[in-house]
Amino acid sequence: MVPARCPGPCAVLALVLFLGCGVVLCSGQNDTEPIVLEGKCLVVCDSNPSSDGAVTSSLGISVRSAGAKVAFSAVRGTNHEPSEMSNTSMTIYFDQVLVNIGNHFDLKASVFQAPRRGIYSFSFHVVKVYNRQTIQVNLMQNDYPVISAFAGDQDVTREAASNGVLLMVEREDRVYLKLERGTLMGGWKYSTFSGFLVFPL
Repeated sequence: MVPARCPGPCAVLALVLFLGCGVVLCSGQNDTEPIVLEGKCLVVCDSNPSSDGAVTSSLGISVRSAGAKVAFSAVRGTNHEPSEMSNTSMTIYFDQVLVNIGNHFDLKASVFQAPRRGIYSFSFHVVKVYNRQTIQVNLMQNDYPVISAFAGDQDVTREAASNGVLLMVEREDRVYLKLERGTLMGGWKYSTFSGFLVFPL
């Protein structure tokens, strides 16, 4: 009887091995010695499913659905400051979304809310124009500043405060930009705020 071989690098969520099928050989992804499994019936199920759309079995097999993809990028298309941006919130608002895979970036609030726990990458580029003072922009995670960027050269007409970071983010954490110091009175067209899920945890 010819042994059956598992498809790919054992990329299945459950293995049902019947005695009538003979011996089943399952090779590892790195072409190591095959695992020989024989007997009446063996079912390998995941007893600890992930909340991020991925399922990992006890054999270390991980399958992620398309829903695990998360990315956003927002931009300012005008120089007009919305009335909501007052001295009470100081949130930096954006008016256009270029990418919003998963729809986890709220354009109106200009806040990203994480759909799952994982490592995320965030970056921002906030432009001040004709503003002879220093500005400080903070990347906020649940109302706590994580990183900052400054722009304060008074000899240029346009200057950007930029920074980027990798963060471990919990599910439903909120990430946004806050103007901690200074004003953006001259306008902030072409400012951007982007982020994406590197991998879930």
